Amino acid sequence: MSGVRYLIREYEPADFEVLWRLDQACFPPGIAYSRRELMTYISRRSAFTLIAQRADESGRVLHTSDMVDGFITADLLRTRRGHIITIDVDARARRSGVGSLLMGSTETRLLQAGCREVRLETAVDNVGALAFYKRHGYFLTKTEPHYYANGLDAFVLVKSLRPTERSQELAGSGETRNHAKGDNWSQ
Repeated sequence: MSGVRYLIREYEPADFEVLWRLDQACFPPGIAYSRRELMTYISRRSAFTLIAQRADESGRVLHTSDMVDGFITADLLRTRRGHIITIDVDARARRSGVGSLLMGSTETRLLQAGCREVRLETAVDNVGALAFYKRHGYFLTKTEPHYYANGLDAFVLVKSLRPTERSQELAGSGETRNHAKGDNWSQ
């Protein structure tokens, strides 16, 4: 899927069923959200949902609205911290960069809204997600026992959105690697 372009757009109410079906496909029972849960998270006044769809070079979507390659829902907490509620990428679009594009768009939006930190939770056995978050600069801060409805524990991961001198140097040079200060993934 090299060279694939994506259009990132805002959620519209007509997208809901497609997003709910994608969430059901991405996560096992007990972790996937019920319709009511997902609607509650998406509908929060302080939340936003971004959708990724494949597009041509001119930015036109290449498939219909019922074909979503991925989405992310995040919330701006009263503490001026961001919270990523869910990020879902269709199995056919994985490893194409769509997850990174959604994550980067969300982090930028949170930073512009005044957030200096973002957190998320992921199942302790979701190895692919843990590797993805680590590549994006997230650090393990704690474990929440029995976090999910199926009794599975969750890792709580956090990332600082504060620009460092080094990240500003990299931004100025066009280099996009993620430089983390340390690694605290074992607990």
